Amino acid sequence: MTTTTNRLTLAEYIRYNDSTDTRYELVNGELIPMSLGTGKHGEIADFLNSEFRAEIQRTQQAWVSKQMVIGIQSPRAGRWDTVRVPDVVVLPLEQWRNLQDKEAIITLNETAPLLIVEVVSESTKRTDYRAKQAEYSVLEIPEYWIVDPLDSKVTILTLVDEWYEGAEFTGSNQIKSATFPNLQLTAEQVLRGN
Repeated sequence: MTTTTNRLTLAEYIRYNDSTDTRYELVNGELIPMSLGTGKHGEIADFLNSEFRAEIQRTQQAWVSKQMVIGIQSPRAGRWDTVRVPDVVVLPLEQWRNLQDKEAIITLNETAPLLIVEVVSESTKRTDYRAKQAEYSVLEIPEYWIVDPLDSKVTILTLVDEWYEGAEFTGSNQIKSATFPNLQLTAEQVLRGN
């Protein structure tokens, strides 16, 4: 017996409502439920969002940092749409204002965000390291953080010649970010979420 999956377009995904609190990413037209993650996962995302906001305010950049409220349309190959919902997104304030009166999805024809953070969990590890890394590089997102509490490391990928070059940080190593060059955080602090 063959089962068929009802695939959605981007427009259908934007209108989709199953009357539950479940949040979904759209991957090749299929709705993929987003798990809540562990408390540690949420704590790390919240901590980084707060740190980024403080650094944005300190440096008086016209940027914002948002936690799990912005979708990023992906350029995955194939005929079906994909929309990722990163744990943290840093983008220009003007771009955020332009999302105020529509679904908060940055589409392929819009400027890429400045920085994206994904916090790894057992269920997302392969996707965060492989699929999203490829997708985000094609979108030309300048900086992609993979925070991996499972392997106790923070990987910062910086876009160079259309592909990411990575640097891994562990323990008391000071994080080095091109977007936030004066951010004073160690890998340990990020992985603890405080």
